[in-house]
Amino acid sequence: MHVNASDIVVEPVSGKRGRAAFVDLGRSFATREPHSVPQLRSEQIELIDPGRNPFFGHGRAEFFIASRGGKQVGRISAHIDELALQMPPEQGFGPGTGMFGYFDAEDEAAAHALLAAAEAWLRGEGMIRVLGPISLSVWEEPGLLVRGQDHAPMIMMGHHPAQYRGWIESYGFEHAKSLLTYDLDVTREFPPLIQRIVKSGERNERIRVRPVEKKRWDEEAAVVLDILNDAWSSNWGFVPFTPEEVAYAGKKLRPIIFEPLNMIAELDGKPVAFMLTFPDINQVLKRIDGKLFPLGWFHLLRWLRHPKDAGMRVPLMGVRKELHNSRVASQLAFMMISQIRRNAAAIYGSKRGEIGWILDDNRGMVAIADSIDSKINREYVVFEKTLG
Repeated sequence: MHVNASDIVVEPVSGKRGRAAFVDLGRSFATREPHSVPQLRSEQIELIDPGRNPFFGHGRAEFFIASRGGKQVGRISAHIDELALQMPPEQGFGPGTGMFGYFDAEDEAAAHALLAAAEAWLRGEGMIRVLGPISLSVWEEPGLLVRGQDHAPMIMMGHHPAQYRGWIESYGFEHAKSLLTYDLDVTREFPPLIQRIVKSGERNERIRVRPVEKKRWDEEAAVVLDILNDAWSSNWGFVPFTPEEVAYAGKKLRPIIFEPLNMIAELDGKPVAFMLTFPDINQVLKRIDGKLFPLGWFHLLRWLRHPKDAGMRVPLMGVRKELHNSRVASQLAFMMISQIRRNAAAIYGSKRGEIGWILDDNRGMVAIADSIDSKINREYVVFEKTLG
C-alpha cells in the first residue's frame, strides 16, 4: 500500500532493515522530548518482529513510514489481534475492530497522512472500527499520554508530546477510555484504617501473602498470568494471554523480578491474587542512552543486582473473579501493597512508586488508590473511530 497526501508519501516497511528503520525513527522522535527515556533498541526491534514476538501468533500488522521531500516525518502501525476480535464489543474490542500504534508525526499533515494509511489498511482487512494508539498489544503500551509530560515515564510506559492529542482528534477520533497512573510516597505509612485492615488480614489463618519464588519463576509466572486471565476477563480492553505469551513474558520479566517486591496471596491454600512490582529500569536506561555497548551492559547488570534508590511501579495486580466485590479482595490488595511498600523502602531505599495503569471507571481500584493517599500523575487515552 502506498499513500500520497499532497507532498507526503506514506509507504509500508518490512523485513529486518525496514523494521530497524521504523524503530530508529521512533527513537529519533523520542530524543526531542525532554523527559523521554531511550529504551533498548534490540528490545524494541524484537517487539515488532513476527518471528520473535508471540503476539504475531494471533495478530498481524503493517508498519508505515511517512516522508516529505525525502525526509522521514512520521511512522505508524496498523494491526489486528484475532483474539481481540473474539471479545465482546462492550469490552472495547470485538468483531471488526482493528488498531493503530507506534504513532509519531512531525506535524498535523503528517499525522493525518499516517492515520489515513493505517485506516486504509484496516479497511482492506475488513475492519469497521479502529482503536489506538495501542502498541502492539493492549498489554504493552496502550494509550496516548495526555497528562504528565512534565516528568519521566517509568518502566514500560509510553511518553508522547502534548500536540499528538489534537492531531488525532482533528482526524475524527474520539475518546474511548482513560487509563490512569497514581503516584505514591513509599516512605509514608498508610492511613490508620488501612493499617487496621492489613493487621486483621495478617491475623486471619485462612490468608497467606508470600513473595514469589524466583527459583520457581516459570511456575510462579504461570500462576500469576492464570489469575490475571481470570481476574481481568470482564475488564474493558481485556485480551487473554496465550501459553506462548505466558512463557515469553515470564522469560522477559525474570531479570527484573525481585522476590520482596512481588506477592502472591493465598486463601485456604489456593493462589487467588497477585501484585507485581518492577524497579524503574528507566533510571539506568537514561544514563546509558538505551545502548548496551560499549559499557551500557556493565551499568545495567550492576543496577540489576541491587536497584538501590529506584522508583517502583505496580503495573499489574489481580484478584480471582470469584472474590470480586468482596471485602477479602480489597483486604488482600492492601496486604500485598503494604508488604511491598515496606520492602521497597527498607531494602531498596525507594521513595516513590506508581500504580497503574488503572481504568478510570474501575471503581474498586480507584478506591484502593485513593485510600492509600496516592494521587493521579499521568493519564493515557485510547481513542476510537468508526471506519466509513
